[in-house]
Amino acid sequence: MKILAIETSCDETAVSILECTGDEHGAEFRILGNALISQIDLHREYGGVYPALAKREHAKNLVPLLASALEEAELLHEDTQSIPHDVHESLVTILSREGELCEALLAFLSESERPDVDAIAVTAGPGLEPALWVGVSFAKALSLAWNLPIVAADHMEGHILSSLLTTNDGITYELPKPKLPLLALLISGGHTELVLMKNWLSYELVGQTRDDAVGEAFDKVARMLDLPYPGGPEVSLLAEQNREDATTNPFTLPRPMLHDPHSDFSFSGLKTAVLYLTKGKELTDIQKQQLAHEFENAVGDVLYAKTLRALDDTQAKTLAIGGGVSANTHVRRMFTEKLSRDLPDTLLRIPSRALTTDNAIMIGVAGYFHALRQEFTAPEQLVANGNQSLSSAV
Repeated sequence: MKILAIETSCDETAVSILECTGDEHGAEFRILGNALISQIDLHREYGGVYPALAKREHAKNLVPLLASALEEAELLHEDTQSIPHDVHESLVTILSREGELCEALLAFLSESERPDVDAIAVTAGPGLEPALWVGVSFAKALSLAWNLPIVAADHMEGHILSSLLTTNDGITYELPKPKLPLLALLISGGHTELVLMKNWLSYELVGQTRDDAVGEAFDKVARMLDLPYPGGPEVSLLAEQNREDATTNPFTLPRPMLHDPHSDFSFSGLKTAVLYLTKGKELTDIQKQQLAHEFENAVGDVLYAKTLRALDDTQAKTLAIGGGVSANTHVRRMFTEKLSRDLPDTLLRIPSRALTTDNAIMIGVAGYFHALRQEFTAPEQLVANGNQSLSSAV
């Protein structure tokens, strides 16, 4: 089965073509075409993602990325096509709020044959709703033009499944049958949650942040330290420099709710503690390194302690870590070292760094498994939901 995958949940626009075989007992995914544009440089001056700008850039980038992915997959065949009047009118209606995208897509469809793909998978949520709607509307239009079924993919499920993928060449990925129950720690700019998969593609929320997501806390602390956006990698870089220097750290930060019996998180108090230490002060470069080091240690301690407790409570056999913060060097190293010591029989799965950012490959993988079940969404019923919860999405 060939899946055309579309991702526009935040500030990456991505389109991928995957050739998929197998099922939940073992699957293989070959990346036929993959195209992605990041908007990080455009949002840097705002210190975060500006939704209206993200929406505009998605609309501008989707058709060129579609053409690029199809060409790489050798599925782009140029030939003059006549778009039936009723289809033309429906496409204009679907993309009525995206004039530039509508014009570009109509031109593309009039010059290109229908590609040999079997289904479309598009991120329907969670994420920035204005950004999501661009991708959803684009998928609806392609579904109509090419008569293809649509899978409404969950962004966080994509992160879970991408953590289970293995590859030797970055082109062909395997997803072996996972050992269930599986506990997923999802950590990103918008999410910090623990989700249990007792049965394949069936989810239960175990714990979540009560305030800031961990990635959001990284970005806010970065601003306190006068670091550029995106702040997470910058904080991590300073922390790693201080670890290498191995100097005595004068800063001590709290570990919020570390010993509470539940599996929820809180990072607002930790962020506020950093604010008190930085407000009105000119920190030296060494002090910034030390504070970044202590902050990252505090975050890591909380994430690990809460996850370890949830693993014990759920008796999960596999721990999957996904989301943008799973690229953090300290988090990856700490979980790898500590889990092998504390729970050596628990299988740890962390995605390659290439799959930690938002991408269409993970959406294609998630879409494929639902397509196998014929879990398609009619275009007229497909909507974007920025607050979608994985435990109730599928």
